[in-house]
Amino acid sequence: MITDSGYSEGGASNRKKTLKSWNPISLSSKSDINYNLSKLRNRSRDLVMNSPIGSAVIETCAIYTIGRGLKLFPRINAEILGMTQEEAREWNHRTASEFELWAMNPETDWNKRNNFYDLQWIAFESYLIDGDSFLLFRRQRPSIRNPYTLRLQLLEGNRVCNPYESIYTSGNVSYADNGNRIIDGVELDSNGRQIAYWIASSVPGDYVDSALPRWTRVKAIGDLTGFRNILQISHDIRADQLRGVPILAPVIETLKQISRYTSAELDSAVVRSYYSVFFTQMLDGSQMDLNSLRSEGAEPLDVSEMKLGSGTIAALPAGVDVKSLDSSRQSAFPSFVTELIKQIGASLSIPFEVLMHSFNSSYSASRAALLQAWDHFSARRAWFVRDFLRPVYETWLNEAILQGRIIAPGFFDDPLTRAAYESADWYGSRMLLLDPKKELEATKMKIEMGLSTRQHETAELMGTDFEKNVEQLRYENSLFE
Repeated sequence: MITDSGYSEGGASNRKKTLKSWNPISLSSKSDINYNLSKLRNRSRDLVMNSPIGSAVIETCAIYTIGRGLKLFPRINAEILGMTQEEAREWNHRTASEFELWAMNPETDWNKRNNFYDLQWIAFESYLIDGDSFLLFRRQRPSIRNPYTLRLQLLEGNRVCNPYESIYTSGNVSYADNGNRIIDGVELDSNGRQIAYWIASSVPGDYVDSALPRWTRVKAIGDLTGFRNILQISHDIRADQLRGVPILAPVIETLKQISRYTSAELDSAVVRSYYSVFFTQMLDGSQMDLNSLRSEGAEPLDVSEMKLGSGTIAALPAGVDVKSLDSSRQSAFPSFVTELIKQIGASLSIPFEVLMHSFNSSYSASRAALLQAWDHFSARRAWFVRDFLRPVYETWLNEAILQGRIIAPGFFDDPLTRAAYESADWYGSRMLLLDPKKELEATKMKIEMGLSTRQHETAELMGTDFEKNVEQLRYENSLFE
């Protein structure tokens, strides 16, 4: 038997002391993720609510990826549709205005609380914290201010679960009446395809919605329309993956230990700030008995109730002594925690400077950190566009054309024509500019060299439309004239 070949003397060794007791087992994504998802989700949400660093990770990702909301910029393919550039621009402007009419209305939300841009933030944060979030397409009668029937209902990940499942048994397999398996709320057909989701009317075990939850089966794709009935906002990292993993999953233990260490250091600092004096004897050397100084009938002193305090002077009863309280302490807290946060940032592809909003290095180093972080946030933005924004826009556009509010000849006749109409870009806020002058000069050079366009850079930097800016500037200049 070969025992000293290849990895057997390296990472796969069973003889080295450092490795012989290390025998992890990796199973399928269903076992590794779904079996542990409930605990990962609960710990992740706890860290976000109660740990400053955990909260910083989520808020930093959300503010740079979503910001004030990603805005639609229709970009139809004029060549395929046989349009002139002027006709295409007019169609784009009309469609953008119609979409904004729907998106800015709180009635877009099934619960009538948030507009479409607010829903983006909620869906994205839920996806980061829980591993995935869900969007249910619903319909409601048009109103005076909203001519469209499309409504959006957001669902947190823990409402998609197996029927009659306890929150403590996530990952178990159930079976539908048709024989299909249901794993963590996702129904699979005989080929392993995701064909439906099971949604609970309330979170199982919830304290507020204490009524027994009811489950509704929602088909992933409508039989008649061919459109999706429900969206799962997630980013898969393994084949055959059914549910998403919280972004904090790889660093949960480290974040919890940092939180405990921080609390211990804070308690220690508070104790060191106290100034307490204890008297154990009188000047003549006799023992001090505080009880002898109390008025007749007063309850005797309970030593267990005595404690340190700010500016405290206390006398001790006879026979009780207190040793010296040392308030000096050398702590490696700042440097140690900084190194741990750097490791957390590296694991999540968020540089320390960006995660902690601390730009104390040189301009070049700070800008490099921002650019590296921007690559990460841009990737997450692209995933979010594919999982959430594009399907919503396509569903809305379908209704707008059916209502005749948007004219699109051939839209329902040919898939290529439909794709040409559905082509669009989504832009939002950009990373902060450390030196706006230098950044804008670089932008100007890109445009002059043909590496980018004014339209793209205007949308990327400011989230506005270049053509509308030109029209506004033309009007403002006429006022000066």
